[in-house]
Amino acid sequence: MILNCGDVCPKSGSYKVVDGKGNVVNSVWLKEGQTMPPTQISDCHYEYVS
Repeated sequence: MILNCGDVCPKSGSYKVVDGKGNVVNSVWLKEGQTMPPTQISDCHYEYVS
């Protein structure tokens, strides 16, 4: 599941921040219903871990 900043978090858990080349650059823990925060680097997205 790929999410972008501003999307609503579908379930609580850890999400990795992935850049445009597929490298993991960070991770965040969010609760269900929170808004995905802006990333530090452009062209990144979030992927659910657990």
